[in-house]
Amino acid sequence: MRADSSAADADDLVPESGVRPPHLIVTVFGRYVRAHGGRIRIAALIEMMSALGVDARVIRSSVSRLKQRGVLVSEGGGAYRLSESLDGVFAAGDRRIFDSRRAEAGDPWLLASFSVPESERPVRHQLRRLLQRLGFGQVSGGLWIAPGLIVDETEAALRGAGLDGYVDLFLGSRVSSEPAEESVREWWDLAAMEPLYRAFVDTFGGVIGETDERAAFAAHVRAITQWRRLVYLDPGLPLSLLPDGWVGVEAARVFAELHAALEPAAERFVTAVMP
Repeated sequence: MRADSSAADADDLVPESGVRPPHLIVTVFGRYVRAHGGRIRIAALIEMMSALGVDARVIRSSVSRLKQRGVLVSEGGGAYRLSESLDGVFAAGDRRIFDSRRAEAGDPWLLASFSVPESERPVRHQLRRLLQRLGFGQVSGGLWIAPGLIVDETEAALRGAGLDGYVDLFLGSRVSSEPAEESVREWWDLAAMEPLYRAFVDTFGGVIGETDERAAFAAHVRAITQWRRLVYLDPGLPLSLLPDGWVGVEAARVFAELHAALEPAAERFVTAVMP
């Protein structure tokens, strides 16, 4: 970053975790501010984010951008809250992050089928992005697949985006004679997922015992922010269809242990900042 960079470039500045400040801010709001009345003054947010190595100028710029995108809403008096329109999104995110489940080999698959006219090409792009974000694998252009356990989340996401009228959802069993493991490797990029899981384990496996409240808060926010990305890459694929010794299992264990160990100290830090 050049010394003469403008405030418009502030979101390109990242703390030592390598995660962009807006992503960290969304985690702070989603995990902590929602649990403390939903409203936070910018001064308190700056104090929290300073624990993550983000300076006040970058925080203000990031908040401004999140407000422009409709993620945050100004409440006056220098306070902000998450947009009420995102309540369902964050509730679904909580379930995916903190109560994640994994399908069994015999569980039904969820198929999402759509055909969008050429005249509505932006809708087709929006649909693909939404299904990718939910963790669907692509079977063909207009046919996507995921474990059936995310059917409710998928229906809610499609309704929230106003796209449910374009998609037919089906729950069913696979009857093909080809090994299911090969199909899973075609539909999901497991090779790209593996180093991300490994990096998570390497980064956070050694901080589970952190007891300093400020440091615990910082580690907790970074871990949730990075884990949120991983749980949406893997929507709970059956373990029997994944490679032997799948590192995602170890990563899930690390996150569960880290969350249990760090949250109490992190919560004390937050309570002191925004009682």
